[in-house]
Amino acid sequence: MAMLLEFSMSPLGKGESVGEHVAGSLDVIDRSGVPYRLNPMGTVLEGEWDEVMNVVRECLERMSQQCDRVTCTMKFDWRRGATGRLTAKVDSVEQLLGRKLKQ
Repeated sequence: MAMLLEFSMSPLGKGESVGEHVAGSLDVIDRSGVPYRLNPMGTVLEGEWDEVMNVVRECLERMSQQCDRVTCTMKFDWRRGATGRLTAKVDSVEQLLGRKLKQ
């Protein structure tokens, strides 16, 4: 069950600057081997259901070592038989426009 999953995880009660905690999650994600893209509002993972959900769980476990409360928002896009969508979806839009987008 291949999917794209976008999530954003943040500690509560740790002030306005949470970069240190987010960096810990990105360390988990990067070491997981799961393809991903970081964006200003979250991270998109691509993989099988169990694979991406395990990464989210590991991020929560890491963050909960330093925080008593964590919030997470997630959304996913599952499409039968589709792979390589982390870049293919953007490529498709650029092809329709006939130009590269400024990213």
